[in-house]
Amino acid sequence: MNHYETVFILNPVLSETQIKETVKKFEDFLTSKGAEFVAKEDWGLKKLAYPIQNKKSGFYHLFEFKVDGEAIGPYELEFRRDERVMRYLTVKLDKHAIEWAEKRRKRLKEKA
Repeated sequence: MNHYETVFILNPVLSETQIKETVKKFEDFLTSKGAEFVAKEDWGLKKLAYPIQNKKSGFYHLFEFKVDGEAIGPYELEFRRDERVMRYLTVKLDKHAIEWAEKRRKRLKEKA
């Protein structure tokens, strides 16, 4: 099982319910493929560096998970099919990135 991290941006015109449904959809998809979640973060509404689809902001979400590599293709296909998703990026983490992510999570817990 490989370690992955996905950040995706949802359309800012969505209601709170629609955002939760969309996030749940992708969580359920990964769970059905046998993924083990390490972390899930909701970064909230943030301003974009440049306009996407004439929108200047979006709702950011991060998933960190472990899953077999064969699940990533269909997972990204679901992002492409969903019109509520403006952008997404899935990255395979190496040992250094995993260590960094753990330190970042620890810092966030200490702040809270």
